[in-house]
Amino acid sequence: MWPFIAAVVAGLALLVWSADRFVHGAAATARNLGVSPLVIGITIVGFGTSAPEMLISAIAAWQGNPRLALGNAVGSNIANIALILGATTLVYPLSVHSQVLRRELPVMLGAMLSVVALSWDGALGRWEGLALVLLMVLVLVGVTRTARRTREPDPLLREFAEEVPEQVGLRAALAWLGIGLVVLLAASRILVWGAVGIAQALGVSDLIIGLTIVAVGTSLPELAASIAGAIKKEPDIVVGNVLGSNIFNTLAVLGIAAIIRPVPVSETVVRRDYALMLGSALVLWAIVHGWTGRHGHINRIEGALLLAGFVTYQAMLYHGARA
Repeated sequence: MWPFIAAVVAGLALLVWSADRFVHGAAATARNLGVSPLVIGITIVGFGTSAPEMLISAIAAWQGNPRLALGNAVGSNIANIALILGATTLVYPLSVHSQVLRRELPVMLGAMLSVVALSWDGALGRWEGLALVLLMVLVLVGVTRTARRTREPDPLLREFAEEVPEQVGLRAALAWLGIGLVVLLAASRILVWGAVGIAQALGVSDLIIGLTIVAVGTSLPELAASIAGAIKKEPDIVVGNVLGSNIFNTLAVLGIAAIIRPVPVSETVVRRDYALMLGSALVLWAIVHGWTGRHGHINRIEGALLLAGFVTYQAMLYHGARA
């Protein structure tokens, strides 16, 4: 058991470092090639928050563990809203000002509903996976075009542009891009090996491991970054990263995994995990639109309720796995 636990811990640590270096190298490379900071921020920096989930799910599917890929994507979506936004808001209440975020909220909900609809027959096949990836491409194109047409200054777009590294030469950028990608791949394989080993040792499904250990582990760095962003008074990029990550997880992460190997979706996943994923997204929609309080404001009480919901869900998974 201990070698598997060590592999998961080491894999997560390497994932955090390599994902940061990969995004740094990719963003700096794009900037050296003349791509605008706005486009880089929306695409590459946005993609970076889901790079670990994408690699983990792809390798899990490739190695014959598609349920781990499903648990990783769905569990990360739930953790992004209930754990990250809940815990961050307890530290520092968030006020959302960006119009881009309000446009991305229905996109996130639409993506989640699409996955539920495509899974209704009990699986996400290769054609469904391809459809999800194509939807992801359309979303990126649409968001980029909308951002370019936005004439009024938007806080989220400004914060994204500020995330793009400056004064990094092309050679150094390419080096970091290569190193980040290689370590990402290695770390993902180590983590998947450890996660599958833990599941077998405990006698639980790899789906449960994906929904718990892997999903929470890959969300912890984002949690730290979100708290730091809230303290620096960058609430729009905190919520923007959550929405962007969930869209990537739902369309790209699940889509790529399904293309590699069809992903079985049990009735339990639909009733329990899909339902909570959609429910947390609807709660966020209601909070941001002011249905529970002040418009665009997430207060500490709402954050505490989100966090309590996440803890309850994790406890339910734990007791269900032991039953």
